[in-house]
Amino acid sequence: MKKIFVLDTSILLHDPQAFNAFQDNDIVIPLAVVEEIDGQKKRQDEVGRNARRVSAFLDRLRENGHLDTGVPLGEGRGTIRVELNHQLIEMLPPALDRTKTDNRIIAVALALKQSSENPVVLISKDINMRIKADAVGIAAADYETDKIEIEDVYTGIRSLKVPPEQIDRFYAGGELTLEIEGIYPNQMIILEDSFGSSKSALARHLSGGRMVPLRFGQQETFGLKARNKEQKYALELLLDDEVRLVTLIGRAGTGKTLLALAAGLQKVVEESKYRRLAVSRPVIPMGSDLGFLPGDVNEKLRPWMQPIYDNLEFLFNNRDRNEKIDQLVNSMKDLNLLEMEALTYIRGRSIPNQFLLVDEAQNLSPHEIRTVITRVGEGTKIVLTGDPYQIDHPYLDSNSNGLTFVVERFKNEKIAGHITLTKGERSDLAELGAKLLG
Repeated sequence: MKKIFVLDTSILLHDPQAFNAFQDNDIVIPLAVVEEIDGQKKRQDEVGRNARRVSAFLDRLRENGHLDTGVPLGEGRGTIRVELNHQLIEMLPPALDRTKTDNRIIAVALALKQSSENPVVLISKDINMRIKADAVGIAAADYETDKIEIEDVYTGIRSLKVPPEQIDRFYAGGELTLEIEGIYPNQMIILEDSFGSSKSALARHLSGGRMVPLRFGQQETFGLKARNKEQKYALELLLDDEVRLVTLIGRAGTGKTLLALAAGLQKVVEESKYRRLAVSRPVIPMGSDLGFLPGDVNEKLRPWMQPIYDNLEFLFNNRDRNEKIDQLVNSMKDLNLLEMEALTYIRGRSIPNQFLLVDEAQNLSPHEIRTVITRVGEGTKIVLTGDPYQIDHPYLDSNSNGLTFVVERFKNEKIAGHITLTKGERSDLAELGAKLLG
């Protein structure tokens, strides 16, 4: 039986192409949602752009019929209509404010449920709205087309039990080929003795079951050495110019941002492999106006970039560069070796021959992260870092953020690699705090 899906504003601002995700079922857009979309269209950020795209799509549909009665979306698909019916607003519980847009949308779903034989489902990214809808008897669901279960996210590392003679052969010949199913390009392998001895080896899978030793993970990188095997694996990907997209996931203190910055400085400053190290972070909400902070754009951006400055200061001090970090950063900017900016300004740009680091990428939606990746020009390497368990975006969670989405979508690609870091290296206290207070 066909279903009727009532879409909340949060769905359309999250993904303006959500209309394509409901197959042959019917879509209802309450008029209150259209009003909210209209209120967001002047914003100069991703939300504003999504609002304008939704409005333009609905306007084009008017050429095929009247939105109040329903317009077909295409062959084999359902219809979409703008619903004016608020007649059951009085059926809402007294505790729900009748003037709130969310509650008026729920009232529309109530009216549709009363007047239709088809199941009615309210789709919203807003958790509390789903709770309220369920409380008044309306089926409610999240928008899950771009969700990845965080427990199942690809880690980039796998342990294999092999006979000890194969480990010996790996060390002697610098290579080992195994027939293993379910293994991905650039996946990092821990070869372990199947007889239980301590003999082991760190390897990298290239393709076709071919395992090779690490080429880059053991080396010092801009004065920094890996402290555990996960960091060695991360450096292996960060320093390999053949790997154009690297994703690093890990909680605070695992070193993901520090490793990425060290690799970027190594490639730009020491090896001149890339023209510039570009560092960006999303301002949450993405694209939010920075005008409330005093000073020029660099001064406004500084609070958002402070973690980057902290990591740069550590790296430079580690190399006995004791100048003030602001002076060092300004010197590199003057030499066009370093660029730091909010992710807001990346749309419309082409970024060639750069080492691009996007920190806190878990705060990007799949649509936003697609925008970032499609800006990458010829010769550019992009690194995405973040912690899916620390998300500030109101409509994203550990399962629906763009970072985990990219990890899963790119795991089969030879130009991409991923590592999940789990061991904290910031300090003993920080690691203990993460364990005891997590």
